Amino acid sequence: MTTLYITGAGVSAESGIPTFRGEDGFWTIGSRNYTPQQMATRAMYMENPAQFLAWYYQRFVTYRNHGPNSVHHWLADKNLITQNIDGLDGKAGNKEYISIHGRIDKMTIFHDQGDLVPIIDTPWELVDENNLTSSLLELFKISSRGPQLNVSLKPYVLLFDEFYTELYSIDRAQKGMWDASKMVFIGTSFSVNITQMALDVARHKGIPVEVVDPSPAHIMHDNVQYFPMSAKEYIAHETGT
Repeated sequence: MTTLYITGAGVSAESGIPTFRGEDGFWTIGSRNYTPQQMATRAMYMENPAQFLAWYYQRFVTYRNHGPNSVHHWLADKNLITQNIDGLDGKAGNKEYISIHGRIDKMTIFHDQGDLVPIIDTPWELVDENNLTSSLLELFKISSRGPQLNVSLKPYVLLFDEFYTELYSIDRAQKGMWDASKMVFIGTSFSVNITQMALDVARHKGIPVEVVDPSPAHIMHDNVQYFPMSAKEYIAHETGT
């Protein structure tokens, strides 16, 4: 049996990284003038790059040095698609995992969606937090004219108004779904496209699905088992420890 694990923010909560829709979650706290759903967009990056980059840095990048927890280590040898951009699965040793929404430690040239461009390391250590806005604009090569295609840089992160492309390994992710004989969803609210895509495949194939979350979202599927518990508790259940 080939099991595909699809993880969300609940997996990284024990590492001290906020979830997305909790009381202090990433999608709950925005900027002074915008909601997170407005901030985390390509449109905001293009129209107000200074505010976009400052929000992105404060809400995500400040967690870049957090370490993996026992759940990430347990998943290190599993077939894995994660919605998380924290990179903790890689730190735990998973060499083949798919980070379907990007990673905070990476960046790309600002390009038209669909183009395949190199993914490079982001030198966050060069950011001067005492001059955050100007430092970020300099790092991402953004002038007073705003981001310029094929000149400026952009965080390697899939934004709300962008679509899955091969830059984010969507073909490999879909192949993993079709090859799976079982899917386990851990710590996700099923509110993003990748989980719906996976569920569509699971329903089409009629394969078993497990949903692991302290407050699991109920899904339309004939063969689903719910585990109303944390990811850590689920691992203890699976390993008998």
